[in-house]
Amino acid sequence: MKKITIYTDGSSLGNPGAGGYCAIISYGEHEVVVKGSEKNTTNNRMELLAVIEGVRALKEPCEIAVISDSTYVVKGINEWISNWIKKSFRDVKNPDLWKMYLEVSKNHKVKCTWVKAHAGHHFNERCDQLAKSEAEKVKALV
Repeated sequence: MKKITIYTDGSSLGNPGAGGYCAIISYGEHEVVVKGSEKNTTNNRMELLAVIEGVRALKEPCEIAVISDSTYVVKGINEWISNWIKKSFRDVKNPDLWKMYLEVSKNHKVKCTWVKAHAGHHFNERCDQLAKSEAEKVKALV
């Protein structure tokens, strides 16, 4: 199984507001950037959507290290999701995205690591800039 690193970040201009996300997929010397936006969303939705779209872009089962500055995403994936499944996502925010995450990640082994935001981590800073840029683009269209 290939070992892949996916760096992610999400942005929301207002919460809710225009949002953007970015995932940088890194494998050896190769790098792929996945990014996008939504007109009216929250920061947590964009953080999670970055992971979903990064994982969705993979063509084969992989061992994935997700690097995120979102405690919500990291704890959601590493700690909380098994209990959410048991209670059928009752009283869980963003159940649509968590179910989507389960679908796209089912053939992979995923482990998340938290990094401090705006602390000079190269890939986190790049993801942050690209996610904000996507949010600004969609905000300009509204």
